[in-house]
Amino acid sequence: MSPDSLRRAKAYPYNIPARSYVVAEGSHQELAPCAPAPDVEGCRAVLAVGSNQSPEQLLRKFPGSGWGAIPVIRARLSDFDIVYSPHVSSYGSIPATLFPSPGTTVTLFVNWLTPAQETHMHETEVATGNYHFGRLDGIEVQLEMGRALSSVYVYCSSRGSLVHNAAPIALAEVGATGRKWPSLNQEDIQAHVRDRLSPGLAIDQFIREAIADHSTRRTRTEALMADSLPFNFFGFTLIEV
Repeated sequence: MSPDSLRRAKAYPYNIPARSYVVAEGSHQELAPCAPAPDVEGCRAVLAVGSNQSPEQLLRKFPGSGWGAIPVIRARLSDFDIVYSPHVSSYGSIPATLFPSPGTTVTLFVNWLTPAQETHMHETEVATGNYHFGRLDGIEVQLEMGRALSSVYVYCSSRGSLVHNAAPIALAEVGATGRKWPSLNQEDIQAHVRDRLSPGLAIDQFIREAIADHSTRRTRTEALMADSLPFNFFGFTLIEV
């Protein structure tokens, strides 16, 4: 197994820019504060809550040319936080999901996707069985560029949220105000899960085992789901894709 595989697992959710940007033709360009808002005609607003906030991950999912531009607009979402999902990804990371948190405002991004881009994104999210796709209504999203939104689409973990002492665990890499729960970075959450499931095992070996074996990932996911909290929000409508 290459060192890059281990780095990829530990680096989640990867570099998240401090401003809005556009992915196009195999690279990304950050947008100046005075720049006009990108054209999003014909696109759906899809919240990016984990690694889909990062150009590195979007370029991994949409490599090369031919996909068209993806505007990625920085935003603030009220009454939610970004927390860990109780599952292990195919590349070894413990990924993120959205969870209601009244009084918390979290900073994230909105991916504006064309129908073709959205279909491909479904293949990377919904096809794994780890996420549901749906629409959030009755919310407050303040965009860095463009109008405020009260309705957006989102991928939410089908597993619920990972918990410790009956509470979710937030992503330390994602900024929030009014955060109610403890936050950990990826290496810390890996250690937390290791201590719960395989105490004493070296952390790099713990991660390598997950990357190498589907059954290991499934067994660990099932164990983490034993006390997970489901995503319950009255304004969420599940959409079959």
